[in-house]
Order: sequence, then structure tokens, then C-alpha cells
Amino acid sequence: MASKKLNELKPGEEGTIVSYGDKGSAELKRHLLGMGFVKGSKIKLAKVAPLGDPIEFQVKGYSVCLRKNEAENIVIE
Repeated sequence: MASKKLNELKPGEEGTIVSYGDKGSAELKRHLLGMGFVKGSKIKLAKVAPLGDPIEFQVKGYSVCLRKNEAENIVIE
């Protein structure tokens, strides 16, 4: 699988986190790391809100919602 941004997944698709983009703040990166969004973690897009934002992901056994602009800062394979 080629690298792409987390917000480009379709419902039901999954990938592995490989890096963070350079758009997000250090505070956002720390927050995401604290929620389990670490390199090597498997992540799956569970569902998207009707208007497209937020997006629900499953990571490390639990569900978490992110805004599109947060998800586009995470690179997956």
C-alpha cells in the first residue's frame, strides 16, 4: 500500500501509522500520541459523520473521533 493521509481512508479501510506531517502543532502531536496514535499502530476508519466531519477511527482497541484537519496530518501505509 502506498503512503497516504489518514483522512483519505474510506469507511472500513485500515492502515498503519508511519509518520506525522509538518502541519500540526507539537501540542496536537502530543495529544494524538497520548490517545494511541503512535508509529506502527494499526488504525481503521469506522465511520464518517453525515457532513464529513468528524471521522471516527478504531485504534488500539477503542474508538476515537478526529476532525478532518487533524487526520490529514497523519501519514499511513
